[in-house]
Amino acid sequence: MSKNIKITVGVIFGGKSGEHEVSIASAMSIIKNINKQKYTILPIGIQKNGNWIMGNASYKLVPENLKKLLPSAKKNPQKKSHSSLSLQKLYIHPDTVDIVFPVLHGTYGEDGTIQGMLELANIPYVGSGVLGSALGMDKAVQKELYKLHGFKQVNFFYFFKKDWIHNKKQILRFIKKNYAYPIFVKPANLGSSVGISKAKNRQRLIEAINCAGQYDNKILIEEGLRGIREIECAVLGNDNPKASVCGEIVPSNEFYDYNAKYIDSASKIYIPAKLDKRIERKIQSTAIRAFTILNLSGMARVDFFLTKKNAIYINEVNTIPGFTSISMYPKLWEASGLPYTKLIDKLISLALEKHKEKNRLKTSFLLKATKKRK
Repeated sequence: MSKNIKITVGVIFGGKSGEHEVSIASAMSIIKNINKQKYTILPIGIQKNGNWIMGNASYKLVPENLKKLLPSAKKNPQKKSHSSLSLQKLYIHPDTVDIVFPVLHGTYGEDGTIQGMLELANIPYVGSGVLGSALGMDKAVQKELYKLHGFKQVNFFYFFKKDWIHNKKQILRFIKKNYAYPIFVKPANLGSSVGISKAKNRQRLIEAINCAGQYDNKILIEEGLRGIREIECAVLGNDNPKASVCGEIVPSNEFYDYNAKYIDSASKIYIPAKLDKRIERKIQSTAIRAFTILNLSGMARVDFFLTKKNAIYINEVNTIPGFTSISMYPKLWEASGLPYTKLIDKLISLALEKHKEKNRLKTSFLLKATKKRK
């Protein structure tokens, strides 16, 4: 590609997920901060009903408080709404994209579904592939894999909503016998703390399970740790990933829930975290190992718990972390010497590199005839 020709980046946002609004906020921040001298943006919004909207028409999904981040309307032509299965129309359109940045948090965006669609259309995209995305999205499967590899984690188990409906008493008895309060209840396939609750008694536990079941058919139970620190580390790369400095979150609420993340702005963030260098290096190496085990690429934020005795517990991995102005992932890299705009550039370069390498692989196999033995 000539240096004089801009790369067209399709930034996809919104989606059929409980994280629809957070996705829009992340995408608008990326659109604002991307290098306009190097890239042309094609905004692509996905409505909650699954319809795709190309070009400036997609900005109707943006709430009023974020419209100040929008670029000039002249830069992107209006396009009509399409069904959620019409990505190939985008691919052959005269205003086609060179690469896609799927800024879609949660289900139908971070779980391998859109990644599979982009693979079929042979379009480069930022972030992990189908397998890594699926593993990173499902907290229960993710935890099972980390358990196999010897990672220290809180006690956990999971069940399906149908089991809760038909076997509520048995599940509650199992929890009472094996878990101590406080207990965290989560939808297994969601992020941004949507649907997560902290239960301190049986009644609150029942309410928390019912709440999580509104967002996912798989429900995750975790035993809470007391007196812990919440540490996060950002990972960037493909085959040779690097870890950022660590950051610490001191939530304004009892835990870092949706309100503490995005609404009340009272939570405190320390970047870099005040950690012993030995502990920080151990967290960074664990983050890279966690990234590699899940077959991730491009980016991920790895979250940890740190006890008073410096025991490190892995919490979870986020394959499409938040990119808002207050999000940890870009802030951690900025503190590591990679500003927001250059971070976007690096992610696009990594995606193009991964796509190029994958297209070098053979897709056919010719079986050579062998001579019959006498």
